[in-house]
Amino acid sequence: MLTPVLARIDADLDQATARLLDLLRIPSISTDPAYKPDCDRAADWLVEDLRSLGAEASKRPTPGHPMVVGHIGAGKPHLMFYGHYDVQPVDPLELWHNDPFDPQVQDTAHGKVIRGRGSSDDKGQLMTFVEACRAWIATHGQLPARISFFFEGEEESGSPSLIPFMQDNASELQADIALICDTGLFDAETPAITTMLRGLLGEEIIITGPDKDLHSGMYGGAAINPIRVLARIIASLHDDAGRITLPGFYDGVPELGNALRAQWENLHFDARAFLGDVGLTTPAGEAGRTPLEMLWSRPTCEVNGISGGYAGDGFKTVLPSRASAKISFRLVGTQDPLKIRETFRAHVRALLPPDCTVAFKDHGAGPAGHMSIDNPAFEKARKALSDEWPRPAAYVGCGGSIPIAGYFKTYLGLDAMLIGFGKDDDLIHSPNEKYDLRSFHKGIRSWARILAALSEQ
Repeated sequence: MLTPVLARIDADLDQATARLLDLLRIPSISTDPAYKPDCDRAADWLVEDLRSLGAEASKRPTPGHPMVVGHIGAGKPHLMFYGHYDVQPVDPLELWHNDPFDPQVQDTAHGKVIRGRGSSDDKGQLMTFVEACRAWIATHGQLPARISFFFEGEEESGSPSLIPFMQDNASELQADIALICDTGLFDAETPAITTMLRGLLGEEIIITGPDKDLHSGMYGGAAINPIRVLARIIASLHDDAGRITLPGFYDGVPELGNALRAQWENLHFDARAFLGDVGLTTPAGEAGRTPLEMLWSRPTCEVNGISGGYAGDGFKTVLPSRASAKISFRLVGTQDPLKIRETFRAHVRALLPPDCTVAFKDHGAGPAGHMSIDNPAFEKARKALSDEWPRPAAYVGCGGSIPIAGYFKTYLGLDAMLIGFGKDDDLIHSPNEKYDLRSFHKGIRSWARILAALSEQ
């Protein structure tokens, strides 16, 4: 059953690539209201493409950009595939080598790539699954399982419509397991199933001292400087070993199990090369932790931006009235982001000297996600991936946050399997985004193998 499907995928690669390029030409930037018609157009494109497979598909309105939902096939298992058709803005446009919405297949020193906004995040990844389904239908007239498609148009703008839509349509969105293609390979030869996702808490603090900026000669020494207060607060968040000092911060942080630790060690992650690619040499997280632990299974507290005083050209001797910082926490295990927010704010208030006040801005809060590999589907998928790629597939963590995986569990009771074929150098969210043609091709073949494996009774 599988062999002719794989042959069909190989023969149809040029046509599959042409379809992806067609979708990539639609500038479906969800964060900019000027592109709302284009987001609608991308949703319409996907509806028509799913209908060409024989799926019952429709565009569903939301207060923001529409969802696309489709169903095809019958029997067991029932698989729900999620992807998003919206893309990031393209600024700064002058750094692109070509029009970001005039996608091209380009030759590079490392092989052919598909260049254009959304090629890797997430249109190219989304279409790997659609093309695998197309090949199954073209070869056998039907799919080996019942498939539901769920495509979102607001992932890059915070998914404001997602949870209400899932709640309102929970019965229609039921399935045996959810599949998400918005992650990457461990390395160019090693596929991965992501089973751990860090949560995210975003906080902004604004320290105010004097009611106006002051001359540092007239007031320096006598007047409080909000930047100095802010610097003391930031410095207090870590100890000399890199641990975060907030009381109770590590409540709910699990230790890595021996089996998973051994598998991660067998990946032979090259931390020196990983840091060397960005001009660094030494891991800077918690003492006594491996780099992969720091990236995948340990929480963090990072300062993402600081402002205050005069930062323009030249020099201005000023004591600022205000200073601010944006701070993010990546969370793991069962850490409670709302509890950590309260603890963080109490910590900041306790360090305020006289004549200073603080205001806080909330920039979102979401818990970590953890997918149990006890579900037999995970091992079936891992073996299927291993058959396609040069090296065996690995269960890995992810330093980033993909809230949809947790939402599937919370609102639909579904385990989610995250399988993607992106690479670290795909430049997602950056100018000159690309997706390796090999990733696209082998991604389609991988999904075909997974569909076959999950359909075995």
